[in-house]
Amino acid sequence: MQAKYILGLAACGAMLIAAGCRKTNMVDKSAFKSAINDYYQARQACVWSSPKKFPAQADTSNDDQTKGFDALTDAGLLVRKSAEKKRFLIGSKQVNDYDLSDKGRTTWTADQTQPGYGNFCFGHREVTTVDSFTPADNPDATQFTVTYHYDVASVPDWANSAEMKTAFPKVANDTSGQQSATATLVKTNSGWQVTSPQASTDSTITN
Repeated sequence: MQAKYILGLAACGAMLIAAGCRKTNMVDKSAFKSAINDYYQARQACVWSSPKKFPAQADTSNDDQTKGFDALTDAGLLVRKSAEKKRFLIGSKQVNDYDLSDKGRTTWTADQTQPGYGNFCFGHREVTTVDSFTPADNPDATQFTVTYHYDVASVPDWANSAEMKTAFPKVANDTSGQQSATATLVKTNSGWQVTSPQASTDSTITN
């Protein structure tokens, strides 16, 4: 009886040790969250997918050209002037000239590689929850696919207007609350690094 009791205690101890090892080797989801947030920290969410140059001109009869500029004008970030553009042999057409306002210059994110170019950025994404990861059964893996939710925090008032969200669907999407995305993370000597774009569209994310 005593031998069985001792064997039983030994078995229980072995199980506890194994469980403790598994717990120690569990993947740290907070490290994934920090790595993705670091990735986003350097990539702002902006209204255009690529930098724009100002002053800019748009044909008043082309709504696709003017709606974004007009929304930014209504937000106080651009100033607009009507003009007439002469066309060779066929008269002229009405255009709008747009340039940065004083308020716009304080909001403008200049492109350091292209003088005159830049973007209006309204924040960066922040991970709210890490929902799952694969492989889920290998804590020693050096690469994981991570699914998570994010939102864009502290969105400025100018980006929250109905006109802005209509003119720029990605602004509407990024400011609509919780969004889901997927990223591939690889373990390096410097910790976890994001190595592939997110599954959600990153067309408004810029370096």
